[in-house]
Amino acid sequence: MRPAFFTPNPFLSIAVLLPSLASAINLDCENIVTDGTHFNLKPLGGPHQVAMVQDHPPTKLNTFFQFNICSRLIKKEGVPKEDDCPNGTNVCAIQYRLDEDGEPEEKPFGVIPIAGQYPTTNGGKLDVQYTRLKTSSSHSDSQQEGLRMEMHGGKYEKRKQKAVIELLCSKNGDGATERRDEDEGSGDEKTTLKESVDDGQGGRIKLISYEDVEGVDVLRLQWNTKYACENIESENPKESGGWGFFSWFFFILFLSLLAYLIIGSYLNYNRYGARGWDLLPHGDTIRDIPYIMQDWFRKVVDTLQGGHTRGGYSAV
Repeated sequence: MRPAFFTPNPFLSIAVLLPSLASAINLDCENIVTDGTHFNLKPLGGPHQVAMVQDHPPTKLNTFFQFNICSRLIKKEGVPKEDDCPNGTNVCAIQYRLDEDGEPEEKPFGVIPIAGQYPTTNGGKLDVQYTRLKTSSSHSDSQQEGLRMEMHGGKYEKRKQKAVIELLCSKNGDGATERRDEDEGSGDEKTTLKESVDDGQGGRIKLISYEDVEGVDVLRLQWNTKYACENIESENPKESGGWGFFSWFFFILFLSLLAYLIIGSYLNYNRYGARGWDLLPHGDTIRDIPYIMQDWFRKVVDTLQGGHTRGGYSAV
């Protein structure tokens, strides 16, 4: 008896990976519900970037943090694979050493996948978690309006990575209280610059820190935006889901006329063997429509111009 060998089914493997890959591509930012409160962060989707410069003897290190809270980052064309964020990444850091003139070197010093879905590499899961700040166990958080977003899955040099984004309610984008002061650091590495940028939607994004927290490298961002306010009304109302009364009326009228002409032509052809104009029901009337319209138009013009003649007999 021959031993039975198991042949792996590639389609089965793909089917198992599809849910993970799908969640890495898009997050439902339009319908985020946490603690019974709805948030729509879809307008904040798209790539964003903040940067910081650190002392890294004997030079400085310029780190660019790229992220998209609603979808994976798109890989750049023409960039070598090892110099770009891996597939499935939502949050990534790219580090460059600065030369003596303060300019970044051409080749990255390091590429750090912080958060994303990596089923075929390190097995990391994005595992997005949302927390409504008003009901947070932290007293300082409970004084704020907004939500905290945690994203996982990254790993760099065997160290786990995580991104924590605090989205704070701010009607004008920059009015929310900052959550923590800049940490100037200590030891060999010292932060010299942390960037704050406009998000393109009237809000601001501020880099708070990127540091070790209990063995995990954690990126913290503060995002002041009106879209973190509870029960905010969208500035872009949803388009109507259907036609109005008159649209449906004329559509049905058109279909009725079309059906009348088709059915009438079919009956005339089968009953009387009609051809050409004779196929159409009331063909004579339809042929006369241009002349009827012409006469009607001439009468209207004569009426408006007062060109009618007086009837009856002329006085002698």
